[in-house]
Formats: sequence, structure tokens, C-alpha cells
Amino acid sequence: MIDGVCLYKLKQIPDERGSVLHMLRNDDVAFTHFGEVYFSEIFPGSIKAWKYHHNQTQNLAVPVGRIRFVIFDGRESSSTCGDIDIIELGRPDAYSRLTIPPGLWYGFSCISEEAGLLVNCSDLTHDPNESETKELNDCSIPYKW
Repeated sequence: MIDGVCLYKLKQIPDERGSVLHMLRNDDVAFTHFGEVYFSEIFPGSIKAWKYHHNQTQNLAVPVGRIRFVIFDGRESSSTCGDIDIIELGRPDAYSRLTIPPGLWYGFSCISEEAGLLVNCSDLTHDPNESETKELNDCSIPYKW
């Protein structure tokens, strides 16, 4: 894994009426503080890339559908500089929380036949001056969607 990226298996409590899905608690070892929670819907075959945060940590889970995340480490001082992680999340077998620290480029695509729903519990509120974006096939990131 890229330095600083973490994957935490999440608890699912099944019930014949529907499951309870855990995501993040304030007593979790990975919790720092609360910024905001939002949901991002992504349609089958769609791609949302590339995003970079200077200060914000992302805590991502996929309660609906299946989403492939691609993370690129362009940090020159990192031991994993130049590495790419590809991680698929979704229920029932890959329900986990993906933590992406600041300083990494990431994007995601819906690989299920149904729309995917991503939930992000970030440690900072949204600030458009705190993030950057790149075009989908920017040549500075060695990954082709």
C-alpha cells in the first residue's frame, strides 16, 4: 500500500429487514476530528478523477454498488513515490473504509451494474482552495482509465 493509505474492514450487522453498516466512530484509532460527511453517486461505467487535497483526509466507504479507487503517490519525499494502488470497495465482500491522507491523487469508477454510492467522512469541511483537480487522462499520472 502507498504510505499513509489505510484499509479497515467494516462491521456489517445483517438482518432480514436490511443491514446496519458501520463506517467510522470517534473512538476509532483512525479518527482525528470531524469535518463533514457527504455522499457521491456514480453511475455504471463513469469515472471521477483526478482529485488532490493539500490538508484534508478522506475516509471513504461504499455501501451501495462497487467502486474501483485508484490512488497515485506523487510525493517526492515519500518512500512509495510513483506507486499506484487500485482498491475495489463494495458489499458484501469488500465493505471497508479506505483512508486517503492529504498529498495523494485519487479517482474512482463505478464497476457495478448499478449506480455506486460513496460516503466520505472527511476531517475538514470543503474548501475549494484546499484541493486541486487534473483531467482524466493527465499524462503526469501513469494510469489509463
